[in-house]
Amino acid sequence: MSHSPAPPENADASAPASPSNETPVTAEGHPHRRLKSFVRRAGRTTTGQSKAFEQWGPEFLVPYRQAPLDLQAAFGRQAPTVLEIGFGMGEATAHIARVRPEDNFLCCEVHEPGVGALLKRIGEQQISNIRICAHDAVEVLEHMLPGAVLAGIHIFFPDPWHKKRHHKRRLIQPPFVRQLAEHLAPGGYLHCATDWQPYAQQMLEVLGAEPLLANTSQAPDGWADKPDYRPLTKFENRGLRLGHGVWDLVFKRV
Repeated sequence: MSHSPAPPENADASAPASPSNETPVTAEGHPHRRLKSFVRRAGRTTTGQSKAFEQWGPEFLVPYRQAPLDLQAAFGRQAPTVLEIGFGMGEATAHIARVRPEDNFLCCEVHEPGVGALLKRIGEQQISNIRICAHDAVEVLEHMLPGAVLAGIHIFFPDPWHKKRHHKRRLIQPPFVRQLAEHLAPGGYLHCATDWQPYAQQMLEVLGAEPLLANTSQAPDGWADKPDYRPLTKFENRGLRLGHGVWDLVFKRV
């Protein structure tokens, strides 16, 4: 899912989505591939990550089910819930959860070493406000989360799919953005970040065209200042030293 020199907090896509449970087909009758929020990555789970699954998994992993998730029961409290799509190895996720203890964070990632790494951080840093669903975020949105329930959504450094013929695989596309917007409560926010400027421009155009969302930036170019809660990863710091840019976009549900 990552690209060089992108940070590992990634998510990506593979095709246009369909809201139904039936397999969508093209005009020619061929099956469409459904949108996914990830691409499978190679990687080996370390011993420490495996132990984290055993020790912390029962408390902090939320099983995927085709049924609405009771967020209050899952977190053991009533609090604003933020969905993160694709957290990589979880470094930024753990940081954000620590600096925002008043919020709940439901985090989707299918990369097993990444899930194990975040579970390890949760245990070692005694973080209580994260729950992980090791499943495709698109299906989590469709089946586990009712509309207008989320206080925020984070999508940091999704795969930019550099080649033009692969742009259709990018996650931030109109049908999915509408789905995201419909899951935000009024006033809830969608925060995206990327280090690939052409993708940032596409994000800005797609988010700006969604009538349920409004840009919070007052800057003429539409980019937002990096919110204080999002940390600079080591990859981002390296990129900034080399003169590479990072673009944040923060839109709110109207």
